[in-house]
Amino acid sequence: MQKKTIFGFHAVKSRLSRLPDSVLELYVNASRNDPRMRELVDLAGKQGRKVHSLDTDRLTALAGSPRHQGVAAVIDIGKSFLALEDVLETLDEPPFLLVLDGITDPHNLGACLRVADAMGVHAVIAPKDKSAPINATVSKVACGAAEIMPYIMVTNLARTLREMKDAGIWIVGTDADGSSDLYHFEQTGPLAWVLGAEGHGMRRLTREHCDALVSIPMYGTVESLNVSVATGIVLAESRRQRQMLAERK
Repeated sequence: MQKKTIFGFHAVKSRLSRLPDSVLELYVNASRNDPRMRELVDLAGKQGRKVHSLDTDRLTALAGSPRHQGVAAVIDIGKSFLALEDVLETLDEPPFLLVLDGITDPHNLGACLRVADAMGVHAVIAPKDKSAPINATVSKVACGAAEIMPYIMVTNLARTLREMKDAGIWIVGTDADGSSDLYHFEQTGPLAWVLGAEGHGMRRLTREHCDALVSIPMYGTVESLNVSVATGIVLAESRRQRQMLAERK
């Protein structure tokens, strides 16, 4: 069994919600009893996970960082997310997904996983052929996100995109000649962003399965962006729109 310690509310709650059997030990700050902590402890109880209380110093030592937010967990990283359906059935909000088509550079993949986790993406999907697997380089660049973010490699990406569309998820690709630009495209519903490798872009069949093609406005002299940078830009705009909608309700 390969173990790893994760920390922070988002990372730990994600594991508890999506893959509770992988959570071997759960530790919380004994001095915290706020609503966010109570919600996490309640979730742990529902998932059958025992919670251990530690003081701040011991929790910091366990996490290896003072940025633990009062919660840390030891997980079995050998247990991973098996299928997109496993993720979708746990959601209580519109799906927010990232599809990476042909990203073979582990540095790019690690950076994409990191920003996907930061922006609250529910899963990252990639084809098994011509895609980087999770390795030591990816894990290092992702700074922990590789062990948290569901990275689902599928045999047939076109079929998976069709299944996502059947589930009501809007498939949106990035393209310099897109019919809409990023900042005038509504992104608050069930959504999957599709990004291809820098230089080559999406494969033809992947492109044909997109419901819409959206451009990223470029205001300087460069003509293209690294895929991880482009991923950060589109996901941040989607999260901004979703947050604005939530605040209006």
